Amino acid sequence: MTAPLTPPHQPPHDDPWQSPPPGSSPRSGAEADTEGDFDVRAELRQGVTVLVAVVLAGLALGALWMWLAPRVPLISDDTAVFLKDTEGEEAIAADGTFLLLALGFGALSAVLVFLFRRRGGIAIVAGLAVGGVLGSVLAWKFGAWLGPTSDVVAHARAVGKGVTFDAPLELNAKGALLAWPVAAMVVHLALTALFGPRDPEPEWDWGPAPLYGTPHAPQPSEAPHAPDASPAPEASPAPRGPGEGEPRG
Repeated sequence: MTAPLTPPHQPPHDDPWQSPPPGSSPRSGAEADTEGDFDVRAELRQGVTVLVAVVLAGLALGALWMWLAPRVPLISDDTAVFLKDTEGEEAIAADGTFLLLALGFGALSAVLVFLFRRRGGIAIVAGLAVGGVLGSVLAWKFGAWLGPTSDVVAHARAVGKGVTFDAPLELNAKGALLAWPVAAMVVHLALTALFGPRDPEPEWDWGPAPLYGTPHAPQPSEAPHAPDASPAPEASPAPRGPGEGEPRG
């Protein structure tokens, strides 16, 4: 009897009890996609958290600006309001105070965000930049709201003639609103370049390369065969001359 040539039954590829082939990942494609979506959602949540935290920090910047910025003195004579010191530089100093405070808040926020997540990420960096712009605008409006009233005429009437009072807190150099995000981006980039995690470097093989490809060891089936030991051909008899080998009478 001969054995059947039909191969044995093999389990289908989608058999849940079949072990994966060696070197393959045990996770399915759906699980990998789910994990990738989870990472994206987690990074987005972290970016939104950074954005909200930086914007709320603008309240502290506005309070410090109102407290540290110099005041512009005004005076009234019941007909008009004038600058008490026409050559004063208090308005320029107020802009400079906001600029310096914004640079400091930008550097501090970048350090805190880097400590919060060293690997960075697009969402986190975007939250830091957008939050810096919104935080600067909030600081500007909040500091002006905390400062002297913007109704100069009513304020002059309330204090009376010849009495010095403070002008509203204003930000004339609107470019200072970009100081926070610019400082945050520069400091965060520097921290990431200096102290961020590094990818593993590839290993290089500096050994001598073969001249004609990789040497190939002969396989058992490719081993050189010994020459066949066939018998040597018999020597043919030498031709005989006339009269040789004939019987004599």
